[in-house]
Amino acid sequence: MMPNIIEMGKENFLSMGGNWKSDFFKNANPLVIELACGKGEYSYGLGKAFPEKNFVGMDIKGARIYVGAKAAEEEGLSNVAFLRGKIENLRSFFGWKEVDEIWITFPDPRPKDKDEKKRLTFSRFLKLYQHIVKENSIIHLKTDNRPLMDYTVESVLAFGGQVLVLTHDLYESEWKHEHVGIQTYFEEKFTKKGFKINYLKFRLPVLEKEEGPVQAIFFRKEEMTETKDLS
Repeated sequence: MMPNIIEMGKENFLSMGGNWKSDFFKNANPLVIELACGKGEYSYGLGKAFPEKNFVGMDIKGARIYVGAKAAEEEGLSNVAFLRGKIENLRSFFGWKEVDEIWITFPDPRPKDKDEKKRLTFSRFLKLYQHIVKENSIIHLKTDNRPLMDYTVESVLAFGGQVLVLTHDLYESEWKHEHVGIQTYFEEKFTKKGFKINYLKFRLPVLEKEEGPVQAIFFRKEEMTETKDLS
């Protein structure tokens, strides 16, 4: 098992919430998470660029996160970890106001109306983020999908959130340098094809106390296999 991957079968799988800094990273540095991280290019890249922060890439696909975890281990990045789990269960893996920053990089846009509730910027997901982020924390979204970006802006505003930065052409904007050249597999693929990259930076309203029960963790059989190299 990779030491920098937290997954079912490891004794710390359900004990990390609220304890990432003390138990895993062994420091008090800011905690940044990347949701639906895929092969972890962004978490890995951010970890190299910002050694003063801790990064956790989260995805349900073990073969994907193995790639990023192996790269981080080979590079000796002790500030990068990966979590294999479902985003619906965020509150089981991260404690109340534990997270300093969230990145959502090129998520599935779920274009069909019937799949709206599965979009990572649907209100139920924003509520999950609201539970785990600190006051004034920043959430980032990068996508090549303009309809998803338009939907997200509406969703954030309807939720009472604040849009801080919005551009529909990141690499021709004043904010391109903030991304220090890091690109995911899909971002590199889309930019080479001439797609413009949308970028949103937003903040959610402060939640004064925890609301509702924490969703039970459930895995399908195919999601329970050990994370390993399938290349």
